[in-house]
Amino acid sequence: MLYDCRSPADRDRGIAAAIEAVKNGELVVLPTDTVYGIGADAFTPYAVKALADAKGQGRQASPPVLIGSRHTLDGLVFSLPRAARDLVEAFWPGALTIVVEHSPTLSWDLGDDTGTVAVRMPLHPVALEVLRETGPMAVSSANRTGQPAAVTAEEARDQLAYSVRAYLEAGPCPDPVPSTIVDVTGEVPQVLRRGAIPIQKLRDVVPDILDAREA
Repeated sequence: MLYDCRSPADRDRGIAAAIEAVKNGELVVLPTDTVYGIGADAFTPYAVKALADAKGQGRQASPPVLIGSRHTLDGLVFSLPRAARDLVEAFWPGALTIVVEHSPTLSWDLGDDTGTVAVRMPLHPVALEVLRETGPMAVSSANRTGQPAAVTAEEARDQLAYSVRAYLEAGPCPDPVPSTIVDVTGEVPQVLRRGAIPIQKLRDVVPDILDAREA
C-alpha cells in the first residue's frame, strides 16, 4: 500500500500503517534526507533477513541503523568518544552516518557480527515520526541490489513490489546524495565514505579527522 504523505490525512494513515508494520516484523519504505530507505525493526531477526531478501543481496553486510533521537544512541553504544559526540551534536539530524562499537548486550542480529554498527539520525519529518515510535530500524537503500537507489516511494515500489507492507511517499528526494560515513571506533575518526557532508565541514568540528582515501 502506498500512502501519499504530502496529504495530511494520507500522511497520518501512512505513518500509522508503517509503525504497525514495523512492530509486526514487516518491511516499510520511508523517505529520508538522502534517498528512500527500506526498513525493518532492528531487533527482529527475521525482519532484518526479509529486508536483505527483498533487496536480493543475502546477508553479507549488516545494514545501517536509523534512529529518531540522539538519546537513543546512548542505549546502543558500548562507549562514545568525545569526537563522536561533537560530530553528532553538529550534524544530527542529517546526512552523517557514524560507525560505533555497539553494546554487547543488545539482542539483535543484523548479519555480520563485527561488534560495530553504522548509525544515523535522518533529517526528514516523516522518517523521524516513524522512528520515534518504532525505535531503531535497520534501513538500507530502497532498491534491488544493482539497481539505482529510489528517489521516490513509487520508484521503490516498482523494484520491491509486494515484499514491502507500506510505502510512504513524500515526493522526490531533494538531494539524493548518500550520507558521509565516519568510523569513530579508532583513536582518530576516519571518513570511510565521502558523501553529503564535505570533509572540510567535519574538520571544522574535529580537526584531526582522517580521510580513508588519503591514507
